[in-house]
Amino acid sequence: MKVDELLDHVRSKVFIADASYDSDRVRAMLKSRRIKAVINNASGRDKKRRVEKRFYRRRYLVECFFHRLKLFRAIATRYEKTARNYLSIINLACAWLWLN
Repeated sequence: MKVDELLDHVRSKVFIADASYDSDRVRAMLKSRRIKAVINNASGRDKKRRVEKRFYRRRYLVECFFHRLKLFRAIATRYEKTARNYLSIINLACAWLWLN
């Protein structure tokens, strides 16, 4: 998916992303849509920008959750081929993680 298509679906006032989205073009697109960019600095960027830790902390929690989900082999390898069955497996794994 291209960045343009992704940004067309953004409906919030804050866009939280990792360093792969750190480009002047993406930041300009977000600014023109009045969306606050919370993007970690790419390693090659000369001018480092400040990242709001309170927003970026939420992204970290989501990353940790996906890591825990992928510990289930059936999810990580996409064992179920149909979307309906795959979503069912994900729902079961989410319930199991929530209960434990």
